[in-house]
Amino acid sequence: MHRPCWALLARLARARPCWGAPRRGAAALGGEEERFVFLEYEPQPQLEAARGEAKAEEHPRGPAASRERRAGVVRAPPGRPEPAVPPSGVSCSGCGAELQCRDGAGPGFVPADKYRSLEESPAGLRGAVCQRCWLLAHHGRALRLQLPPEQHRRVVSAALQRPARHGRGPLLLYLLDVLELPDPLLPQLPELLSPQVPAAGVLVVGTKVDLLPADSPGHLGRLRQRLEAACAQAGLRREALVDVRLVSAKTGFGLEGLVSRLQRSWKCAGDVYLLGATNSGKSTLFNALLRSDYCKSRAPDVVDRATVSPWPGTTLNLLKFPIINPTCDRIFRRQERLKEEALKTEDQLSSEEKRHLNRLKKQGYLVGRVGRTFQRQKSSPLIEFDPDMLSYSIDEDPSHSHKKPKEKEEFTYNEVKDARWCFDTPGIVKENCVLNLLTDKEVKLVMPAKAIIPRTYILKPGMVLFLGALGRVDYLQGEKPAWFSVVASNLLPVHISTLSNADAIYEKHAGEELLKVPMGGKERMKEFPPLVPQDITLKGVGTTEAVADIKLSSAGWVAVTAHEEEELLLRAYTPKGTELVVREPPLLPCISSIRGARIAGTAAYRTKKPPALHGSSALKLDVKNRRAGFLWHRVSAIQPRIIASFRYVVADVAAFVAVDALILLHFLRFIPCCVTRRR
Repeated sequence: MHRPCWALLARLARARPCWGAPRRGAAALGGEEERFVFLEYEPQPQLEAARGEAKAEEHPRGPAASRERRAGVVRAPPGRPEPAVPPSGVSCSGCGAELQCRDGAGPGFVPADKYRSLEESPAGLRGAVCQRCWLLAHHGRALRLQLPPEQHRRVVSAALQRPARHGRGPLLLYLLDVLELPDPLLPQLPELLSPQVPAAGVLVVGTKVDLLPADSPGHLGRLRQRLEAACAQAGLRREALVDVRLVSAKTGFGLEGLVSRLQRSWKCAGDVYLLGATNSGKSTLFNALLRSDYCKSRAPDVVDRATVSPWPGTTLNLLKFPIINPTCDRIFRRQERLKEEALKTEDQLSSEEKRHLNRLKKQGYLVGRVGRTFQRQKSSPLIEFDPDMLSYSIDEDPSHSHKKPKEKEEFTYNEVKDARWCFDTPGIVKENCVLNLLTDKEVKLVMPAKAIIPRTYILKPGMVLFLGALGRVDYLQGEKPAWFSVVASNLLPVHISTLSNADAIYEKHAGEELLKVPMGGKERMKEFPPLVPQDITLKGVGTTEAVADIKLSSAGWVAVTAHEEEELLLRAYTPKGTELVVREPPLLPCISSIRGARIAGTAAYRTKKPPALHGSSALKLDVKNRRAGFLWHRVSAIQPRIIASFRYVVADVAAFVAVDALILLHFLRFIPCCVTRRR
């Protein structure tokens, strides 16, 4: 009964080598050479050796390579340079560097085979990106370039010292990250306004305000005052300072107001330069303005978006787009669009707009909408019908027609001959910054990409707070407990310990999962600078208001709240070579109030995320305020007529009252006469 089944299995086992490749171990034991049945899969010794060499180059082995992988060092992917090929003279559309295939470690590098294929294409190198921008955009990997430390500053200085175009110097938009106050580069800004630089003025833009929670009503006004005070302290005179604005280029908050301010005051008088330190949001603002009413209508189709990444120094050269001329007709049409959008409620938005709004609300506390008034009408694409594609014999395969490559649009001569340009410049590298010591993976954890949720802890004297392995705050002396609120990236861990165990915890867990950053184990920490202490003395002002912020370089800060007149002795640590700042008064004085209930048995409070200020309730409030402003504008326009009409009404009423009073008095005069006649 079972004999046929066993016979069938035996036949299949004997027939197995005919349609499958044998195992390497079996072939070696049998002494037979391993062969494949299908010729297209037959191994070629030379090809296999070349593949093995390429794989070895791409994934090197050994202790040195293991240390690099653990430390997060990114090696360049395989791409052979050709030193004989001259530079192209075409800039990378993502970072502005000149495209070349000569130096694999230099800016603008493109592998030689890709470089030749791009040159042979109809569009050429126009619109192409370098290998570094491609890795940043698609894989989030950053390649370290061999650049001198002052390269970015030299590019900015050379751009600002150009002769004035159109009879007027450029306007400087200085972008300042509000998380980095006090800004280390702001005091150097007056040097850029020297007689050698024909700048017409400076407009300071505070960025990334969407990441900070609202600790109390009017926190935006307080942030604006802090920026104005920082500008005055840096020596920016009122003549040079055009305005101070708060925006979020990522969520669109405040961008429409910034565009209106530029078009109203600067109009199209000259060029505009975006300046600032690395990671201040210049490229993000450049991309946002490229999709707004500030650029020409065809600019988004011609100019590519700048490469954006948390890695410092992404932009290497100048990027630009042409500024639109804000004529009276265009300003009127733009104001009409803004009025229509201001009267819209969230229920009136389309499904796509609602999804976009909900996605932005998850990323920041302040959300805005950026629209476009001037858009070129795109013609509907023509469908090419080929009847020969529908008729083919049974013996031949259908031929696929090759799609015509899409031609890259270019500006016409009339569009750019007298154009004013908005330039994105390389970020100036901040000295004594902890980001200069980190790898690309570590930078992603340290730089906040979403709304910061404050974490509050109550510490007694003798307790220690770790912010990863990048910072540490010791509570040395004090009579009462104090509150320590951490404002940093949500991915950066916070660990609470005692003073007696703090050193042992750092030695054991620095570079490991508990403290997380830096990452790479003991070998990574051997290269990382040690923590350097600094003693701090503070005096509390009350349990509802922080006394100061302890800013641990660019890793974040810790707001300290203590009882009134309570003296605290603290000791803060940052890596050697980085800057530690005690910020008084604090940036968010009521930050300790944004917390949940106390977690039993621990020093931590439950986190509490405030709602976004452009959700359903906030959007209605914003619409209500805009309607009130619009109605007040209408009332103020017709106010003289209302007053004149009111005067006429009052005069008529007064006349009627006077006539009635005279009639009544005349009637009362004849009452005594009538009474005497009856008697």
